[in-house]
Amino acid sequence: MSEPRTLVEHFFRHEFGRLSAVLTRSLGVRRLDLVEDVVQAALVQALETWSRRGVPEDPAGWLYRTARNLAIDALRRERIHAQALPRLAEDDERESSPLEAHFADEIGDEPLRLLFVCCHEAVPAESRVAIALRTLCGFSTAEIARALLTTDANVQKRIERARDRLCELDVDFDTPAAAQLCGRRDAVLAVVYLLFSQGCHVTHGDMPIRRDLCDEARRLARMLAAHPVGDVPAVHALLALMCFHGARFDARVAPNGAIVLLEEQDRSAWNWSDVREGMAWLARSATGDELTRYHVEAGIAWEHCRAPSFADTDWRRIAELYDTLDRIAPSPLHSLNRAVAEAYLHGPQAGLERLAAVLPERVPARYPGWHTVIGELHFRLGRHAAAERAWREALRFTTARADREFLGRRLAVCRPDGGDPAT
Repeated sequence: MSEPRTLVEHFFRHEFGRLSAVLTRSLGVRRLDLVEDVVQAALVQALETWSRRGVPEDPAGWLYRTARNLAIDALRRERIHAQALPRLAEDDERESSPLEAHFADEIGDEPLRLLFVCCHEAVPAESRVAIALRTLCGFSTAEIARALLTTDANVQKRIERARDRLCELDVDFDTPAAAQLCGRRDAVLAVVYLLFSQGCHVTHGDMPIRRDLCDEARRLARMLAAHPVGDVPAVHALLALMCFHGARFDARVAPNGAIVLLEEQDRSAWNWSDVREGMAWLARSATGDELTRYHVEAGIAWEHCRAPSFADTDWRRIAELYDTLDRIAPSPLHSLNRAVAEAYLHGPQAGLERLAAVLPERVPARYPGWHTVIGELHFRLGRHAAAERAWREALRFTTARADREFLGRRLAVCRPDGGDPAT
């Protein structure tokens, strides 16, 4: 049972976007909701069937055929198969496998093509990222809400608006003109960045880092950088940022799965080839006069990489970069990280005062990292009761095993009597 379950989970992470893209090409963008349903149903069916009969020789092909057959059945039930069924039938006549990437068009990779479709300029700006994360990555409504620091209901509305708009337009899956691609590039970059961020900072489940999501984000970004539309400083800066963060993955997680804070990491375990690649991308990003959030965030990540030790970190420079970042891309998370830098520069009280100055409507109350940092600053001031309250609040908003265990360890230090920190 464990092998089929593990393999299905692998395909859910690695093949969801490819399956969705291939089926969308056949069925049309108007049927994105059907595509999502049949891909998820195929994965559920795989778990049930493979557990009984064993894993087939071609798991990816099995999933495609199952999803395709489910789509055909659905179309027949809806009595709308007159146009869509012939297109699905044509897939079987192609010489290559439907799951192989086709590079004949301007953007040849199927998931990357679907990403540009989801980021159509006629779709409301706030809906583009939500529909892309759902359709391309298979993220749940709750996962997208956590990524965008909003509510589940708000995300669902955004997804429905995007689907409705794409259906009205009956958008062609074929690659649009170069000018349209350029107009969608910023939204595409936002999705790739969020995909990487969700892999770096998992807020649910047992894995503290989802490397598969990070690797897919880097793959998409590299493909984008190799295309004339994406060979621009912003894409280069995003790649630099991802390389610098990826370099620390091995040191961020202990052998037992526990989170290792930056100040406790063994820097000799960092992947220095990733750092060198990041430096090359950062140098390429310096052309022109455009300064994006990716440039600034890559600069912050580079400051951490170039410091020989945590004690040698240039927190003043990092604080300046966060000030710049909050000017060009305001976010409560940037304010939070700026407060951390302030605490290292001038003490934890200065960090708390900076957080207190953040406008209430900007505070992401459901974001566990916000409460975790507040708890840490109170703890460093010896205010254990306040630290415990903040850490318990953080526990309310995370289901990630590594985060919960980390918070449990922090709560334990507030309980010298040995009381159960989870109660």
